[in-house]
Amino acid sequence: MAGNGSLSGNGWGGGEREYAAGAAAYEPTEPRGVDPYRGDQPGHTRAFAVNPAGYPAGEDTAGYGGQYVGEPYYYGEEPRYPREAGAGPGPGATQPDAPSWARSPDHVATYRAGGRSGPRTGGPRLRWRELLLGIYRAPARTFDQMRDHQVWLPAITVSLLYAVLAVLGFGDTHNEVVNSTFAIAAWSLLGAAVAFTVAGLMLGSVTYALARQLGGDGPWASTVGLSVLVGWTSDVPRMLLALFLPSANVVVQAVGWLTWVFCAVLLTTLVRRVHDLPWGKAAGAVSLQLLALLVLIKLPTLG
Repeated sequence: MAGNGSLSGNGWGGGEREYAAGAAAYEPTEPRGVDPYRGDQPGHTRAFAVNPAGYPAGEDTAGYGGQYVGEPYYYGEEPRYPREAGAGPGPGATQPDAPSWARSPDHVATYRAGGRSGPRTGGPRLRWRELLLGIYRAPARTFDQMRDHQVWLPAITVSLLYAVLAVLGFGDTHNEVVNSTFAIAAWSLLGAAVAFTVAGLMLGSVTYALARQLGGDGPWASTVGLSVLVGWTSDVPRMLLALFLPSANVVVQAVGWLTWVFCAVLLTTLVRRVHDLPWGKAAGAVSLQLLALLVLIKLPTLG
């Protein structure tokens, strides 16, 4: 009995005294006689307030299982998703009237200019050789890379060289230049160079204006400069043949039509990539420039 008393005093007895002291310090929030932990038992629920700092009450926030901020969440229940009937929880699914910042999974505004998730970003400026070869080898990649770069110097240089080929390729102007004095020939070539440069800039500006009207968002400088390069360089094969063959030759005419169709494809690709437009709108934006090239440049020699 003495041993039991000693054990009670040193072992269990001390534990009972500590438990009694802790129970005396605890002040239950429930009425006397009611178990304060009955909400944790099976079949019972318990409310916890969910209100993270910085979010107004009443709005839906991602990351809390679809619960409204400030609405109690009951332990043991399935989370309630304020969505349409039949739609379960899923990534990015929020209520129909959620705030604008919560309508996308990453809370970032979606780029809508031409249907892509984001506007294209250009790359480093290409050198002359890479630019001219890239237009025909990889046009889409080249136009994307040069979207934010000016190409005035290549465009003006190509316009001047094309003007010389055009003067020598047309039958009437070729005879006038060859049979005239040096001064007259020089003034003819200079006037043609200025005329073709201005014409290229005007046609490119028209294409740019139509692309913007149709919803494009590309810059003016790259649109005009690249369209000048495409318009003149695509017609170089026909002009080179016209230096040695008559314009009525079947080969010259066939090459002329093929290069015009190829120019149409390149210009459409240019506007599509630079202005982020679908094929139909891009083709509509370059239609006037293609018609002008056909009437002013192609048909006079092809006829």
